[in-house]
Amino acid sequence: MDKVNFNDISACVFDFGNVLVSYDPMRLTLACIKNEEEARIVCPVVFDRLYWDALDAGIVSDDEVKEAFCKRLPDALCRQATEVYDRWIENLTVIDGMKNLIEKISASGRRLYILSNISRGFAEKYSSVPHINELLSVFDGLVFSGCIGITKPDKRIYRYLLDRFSLDAGRCVFIDDRQENVQAAISEGMKGILFDSGACGLESALF
Repeated sequence: MDKVNFNDISACVFDFGNVLVSYDPMRLTLACIKNEEEARIVCPVVFDRLYWDALDAGIVSDDEVKEAFCKRLPDALCRQATEVYDRWIENLTVIDGMKNLIEKISASGRRLYILSNISRGFAEKYSSVPHINELLSVFDGLVFSGCIGITKPDKRIYRYLLDRFSLDAGRCVFIDDRQENVQAAISEGMKGILFDSGACGLESALF
């Protein structure tokens, strides 16, 4: 990870999936379906980007997605697939070391924000999941793509964040696991870090 001058930073902006929490479709599927053969049938259907990209863009609902994927699965697997979908948020796990690092950044006086491609359904439900709610409660502001109909790396979503929270782009650092999203933030005047070395690597890049 490229190092930034933390003294110049007043706000840290984080992606959510695969930065703060592990988003692993097969693991999320196996949390509900113990039969691996059945899980391998269900997983690519429930987590098909055809649905999740539309969810991130805010153009389909949870119920529409569940109806769509059940049409592609044997009737015997529809109930299990629906359970996987309904419980994916509660089955997310926080990436090792990230909670402590977030708390360290907060204690340093920097403000914390989330900028994530994620569904409206997540925005409505995460507060009922204790470990996710606890993690996100430390943040000063949250921007979820499904709620505003703009997804990364569209530059408008970065501008939305900056304008909504009156942030100085030059004093913000954006952390994401996708290079194209980091590059888009940089093009809007923010500093950027590609999250590819875990919590220890990110801590070294910041402090």
